[in-house]
Amino acid sequence: MKFIETRGNDGQRPESITFSQAILSPMSSFGGIYSPESLPHFGLDFLQQHANSDYKTLAKAVLAMFEVDIAESVIDEALSLYDAFDDPKNPVPVVKVYDDLYVSELYHGPTRAFKDMALQPFGKVLSSVAQANGDKYLILAATSGDTGPAALETFKNRDNVQVACLYPDGGTSDVQRLQMVTEDAVNLKVIGIHGDFDDAQTALKTLLVSDTFRDKLNENHISLSAANSVNFGRIIFQTIYHIHSYLELVRQNAIELGDLVYLNVPSGNFGNALGGYYAYKMGLPVKQIHIASNQNNVLTKFIKTGEYDLRDASVIPTTSPAMDILKSSNIERILFDLFGAERTKELMLKLDNDKYYALTADELKQVQAIFAADFCSDQEGKDYIRVAFEAGYLMCPHTATCFKAYDTCRDDTSIKTIAYSTAEWTKFSPVIADALTGESFEHDKDALEMISQKAKVKIPEQIAALFDKEVAQKTVIDKEQIEQEILSFLG
Repeated sequence: MKFIETRGNDGQRPESITFSQAILSPMSSFGGIYSPESLPHFGLDFLQQHANSDYKTLAKAVLAMFEVDIAESVIDEALSLYDAFDDPKNPVPVVKVYDDLYVSELYHGPTRAFKDMALQPFGKVLSSVAQANGDKYLILAATSGDTGPAALETFKNRDNVQVACLYPDGGTSDVQRLQMVTEDAVNLKVIGIHGDFDDAQTALKTLLVSDTFRDKLNENHISLSAANSVNFGRIIFQTIYHIHSYLELVRQNAIELGDLVYLNVPSGNFGNALGGYYAYKMGLPVKQIHIASNQNNVLTKFIKTGEYDLRDASVIPTTSPAMDILKSSNIERILFDLFGAERTKELMLKLDNDKYYALTADELKQVQAIFAADFCSDQEGKDYIRVAFEAGYLMCPHTATCFKAYDTCRDDTSIKTIAYSTAEWTKFSPVIADALTGESFEHDKDALEMISQKAKVKIPEQIAALFDKEVAQKTVIDKEQIEQEILSFLG
């Protein structure tokens, strides 16, 4: 399979590249990114063939459809990392909450968040390609709280790879911050910045396309890549669990093979939703994809009105901080798939320059044919957490936003909904404790212990151990200092 540029070709780059080239250099002409030239397609016969396949078998079959230029031995080793999840036979449990609502739990990996589903195998694949080429790589990551810990975990102590991870100081949960700042591998650098996630992501994209920064890296024989979902190496693995979740409903006799479902995705940077969109385009029987946002509801407005408007917008800190994002990178791949490179370039440059673009009526109709959206306030989220807990289900505030979209976005209540839980309750325990008891907890540790007792669930060892680990990464700087700080780290 070949990959092409979302904003067209500038004449300086190849017109198409391979998967391995796309993951090593994810940014393309005119500030764009890479997308598949075409998507593979499967029918019900493929789903029937994998009706009883384990996750790794399904994943390998999906990767084979994409014809990735990665050695089979590397793919096998990358997928074997799912064996370290809570249940090696089923790393993504799908749990019934209500008769027509099932939750796909994506957080059973080492950092207790859905980013492990993609970054665990992706880290092995990228580092293997770098080693095979004899290259050294700097991997940049910008995080709103989950990408950072997952990227650091997958790349730590890997050969030929160094990682610089940017996070908004004060913009993550305590557990998320501790997962990053207690990492002490010599190839990792964690940098807190005074700003929000959009500042971190903008800095990352700026460095990825900066000729002067790249020249400085080249002096040290270091190439540049990214662990964020601008990198298609992330997206390809995020497509798989949507197919798996559908098959889980078939296995649980909740649906029959071929029945339509709703996919309900909490969305910040739109990578999770994009994986669902690609699964739908490839042949998964999906009625519609529902996008759940928090009070940073730019995506809701976009899907309802066709306007992407950042002119008077600023990030609102919420109880679901991993979604405190305004500029969602993977919307670009949706625009490209629907409207082509020329129109995508026009729209994205308007957003870059004017902080605004608007779809035509016909374009909006095409978006709304597959997407619907709503947003959930902090208080609504706490209410959904409490009600779900009373029904026997414990969930994080990001998952709670899906329950709002479940209530408001469906137009056919006979169709089952698969909602995606992106983080374990341990990552946001003060919010959940407040939702369940009305009590405020200053420290995550106290909230964790209270919930553990109330819900009769154990705190995972990798979370409990964080509070006794030494802080190894203490850098917090202004965003203007990021480049120099990274170069000093590479030093």
